[in-house]
Amino acid sequence: MGQVEVRFVGSGDAFGSGGRFQTCIALRTSDDLFLVDCGASSLIAMRQQQIEPRDVSKVLITHLHGDHFGGLPFFLLDAQLVSKRTEPLTLVGPPGLEKRLLGAMEIFFAGSSEVEPNFELRFVELKPRTPTSVDGIEVTAFPAAHFSGAPSYSLRVEIDRKVFVYSGDTQWTDTLIEASDQADLFVCESYVFDRDVALHNSYRTIMQHRARLTCKRIVLTHMSEDVLSRAGEIELPMAEDGLRLTL
Repeated sequence: MGQVEVRFVGSGDAFGSGGRFQTCIALRTSDDLFLVDCGASSLIAMRQQQIEPRDVSKVLITHLHGDHFGGLPFFLLDAQLVSKRTEPLTLVGPPGLEKRLLGAMEIFFAGSSEVEPNFELRFVELKPRTPTSVDGIEVTAFPAAHFSGAPSYSLRVEIDRKVFVYSGDTQWTDTLIEASDQADLFVCESYVFDRDVALHNSYRTIMQHRARLTCKRIVLTHMSEDVLSRAGEIELPMAEDGLRLTL
């Protein structure tokens, strides 16, 4: 059983609060590197942290908002023109990912979606509560309470007998307890401190349910200025760009 390194390439919200990059989490094993979400600023963050995009085997997407999947058009263009990728790339996410991605590519770089890449590009569509094997890992999607024009998910990833769970963006739902059951690490969005905000979670709500969570570790992410400005009041670990953890 090998170790799994988790790196928060980007731990910010959609608006770059605290000067943070948008959501992107890299998981590395002895023979694999993949991303969970790829926000619009993720390629910049990867370059800054010296993560080679060409080494990424797959990208798992929680939902189709720009701060979570908007970096893919840039990632694919880089793969074709800069990184000169030749190895296959697998994109995993909710229904509609391929269509939304191609549409975004056309908006950002007209004609780019029609270019045949020099590498094999695969799409894997996740269904709720259905474990899916993807290139040596198992991914299970759980419904999240977050509107994005397509299903939004929390993702449970099993790799090398370790379990990593990311809530994605979601208002509190007891599905988070199910998704993170006995996980080695549960990364949970905490967008606001104690206010009620539609479609997003709050630190207050997480703490209200903390005793019900059976995960071994929890780390907060996707924090707005409302949370960052009150960091001294927060008991749980908070992610920051570049933070590395080992499972």
